[in-house]
Amino acid sequence: MAAGDGDVKLGTLGSGSESSSDGSSESPGGAGAAAEGGGWAAAVLALLTGGGEMLLNVALVALVLLGAYRLWVRWGRRGLGSGAGAGEESPAASLPRMKKRDFSLEQLRQYDGSRTPRILLAVNGKVFDVTKGSKFYGPAGPYGIFAGRDASRGLATFCLDKDALRDEYDDLSDLNAVQMESVREWEMQFKEKYDYVGRLLKPGEEPSEYTDEEDTKDHNI
Repeated sequence: MAAGDGDVKLGTLGSGSESSSDGSSESPGGAGAAAEGGGWAAAVLALLTGGGEMLLNVALVALVLLGAYRLWVRWGRRGLGSGAGAGEESPAASLPRMKKRDFSLEQLRQYDGSRTPRILLAVNGKVFDVTKGSKFYGPAGPYGIFAGRDASRGLATFCLDKDALRDEYDDLSDLNAVQMESVREWEMQFKEKYDYVGRLLKPGEEPSEYTDEEDTKDHNI
């Protein structure tokens, strides 16, 4: 509406100017018309300048909101992954460190926090002990759906619905490049916080035999 009004006023200014330049007596005074036209021009210029500042302010607000959203996503992920069990103290967290071993899906499901205090989950083919984050990954926790399961697909799609997880071995072959990159990022975050205890076995794959040296050498591969 403002732009439309401006166009009308600019057209009116053009007509007045032509009348003045003709020197016609129909124009009641060339100087007065010019002064009035200058006032309208100044008003239009102020309107356009103000509109530019408004657009700039809107753009700055949008950038601030985008930055805040990105920070929320980043730190929200850290809260779900690497920071979820920070400062957590519970009887389950005092369990002895689990010796390194490999797990089939069936074996992994035994460690869902309901059958045993220990809680495991898999990300990108690696199994992590998240027992010290039992407040989050235990049966009553907000991310308990991942306990005893391969959480890769749910983390890749950021979906906490049971339908996001598969009962059979999931090779993740249908995930796109962005989702696979997200899975790898989650894997790194879990490595930073939780103990790596072994691999998630593919169907028919034999478990590895870990020596005591391999078990203690690097529990956070």
